[in-house]
Amino acid sequence: MPQFSQKSLDRLHTCHPLLQILMLGVVKRFDITVLCGHRGEAEQNAAYAAGNSKLKWPKSKHNKVPSEAVDIVPYPIDWEDTAAFERMGQVVLQCWEEMDPDDTAKWQLVWGKTFKGLVDYPHFEIRLRG
Repeated sequence: MPQFSQKSLDRLHTCHPLLQILMLGVVKRFDITVLCGHRGEAEQNAAYAAGNSKLKWPKSKHNKVPSEAVDIVPYPIDWEDTAAFERMGQVVLQCWEEMDPDDTAKWQLVWGKTFKGLVDYPHFEIRLRG
């Protein structure tokens, strides 16, 4: 069974508890690496400057403490393998659906694949409903 490296766990621990629970479930079904949880000001603005984020500090869900966003990729990393990203995303969405409804009732999960303008396969974020 796949499991996280210490580096991935350290990154995941900067995320909201719901994202931690979700990703710990995902990695049991699909081998993933956590690229990013929380981003500080310099890191967020660098991501914006590089075109990897549409938002400057402090507007990103990555900038909250704990982070309400996580970036993950299939392991081993192959940025050209969009089919692997699609499979990963489906596993994430399925695991979300299987989580305790009492935990997820006030939240919705959003996959960056659905963003307009910047399709962001690695990005998953939680948003308060309503």
